[in-house]
Parts: sequence; structure tokens; C-alpha cells
Amino acid sequence: QVQLVESGGGLVQPGGSLTLSCATSGFPFISYAMNWYRQTPGKERELVATISLSDDMTNYVDSVKGRFTISRDNAKATTYLQMNSLKPEDTAVYYCNTYYYANNYWGQGTQVTVSA
Repeated sequence: QVQLVESGGGLVQPGGSLTLSCATSGFPFISYAMNWYRQTPGKERELVATISLSDDMTNYVDSVKGRFTISRDNAKATTYLQMNSLKPEDTAVYYCNTYYYANNYWGQGTQVTVSA
């Protein structure tokens, strides 16, 4: 059974930092790319960052380039999203995701709120 469990969200002031974690199980983590998405009410889920299975390729949506860093620890089957210089427009529910055996798997999400 594939499981993805996000943690690390919370309330932070503009300019602050948070690190999200996504602990996984039930699939060969080392063999699959991992993604972070975010969603705000009334909007479609947005792909924020992707990391390849071999950790040598990362991609980011333009709005977070230079501020967010995606990483993975294959030994712990965990992926991370380090978020710096946070802005109010980064407020969203953040989800980790993988595409395994022709299925999209999602965590339950973690709320990030950037507000003074």
C-alpha cells in the first residue's frame, strides 16, 4: 500500500522559512521521481517542484525559483521542500506526489500560511 505523509507546515511571517517533509512507503522510492504541488481554494493544483529519481535533476515553477529547494533522502524514502523568503502568495496546502504503476499517489497535504 503506497503511503505519502507530509509534515512541517504551519504559520510563518513573510520572509520566513519552512521545511516540508514527505515520508513514503509501499513503493520503491529510489526508482521514482517525486513532486511537490500546492493548491489554494478555487484554483487548480499547481506543480511547484520536481526531483528526479537519481537526485541530479530538479525543476521549479518560476514563482519559487531561487527560494525553494527540493531534495530527497533515498535511505529514508523521504522528500523535502525547503522554502525560504516566503511570501503571502505561497499560502496554500502543499502535497507531495509520485506517479507509480500508472497511478498518481498523493499525501493528505500540509497547510502553509504566510502572514504577518
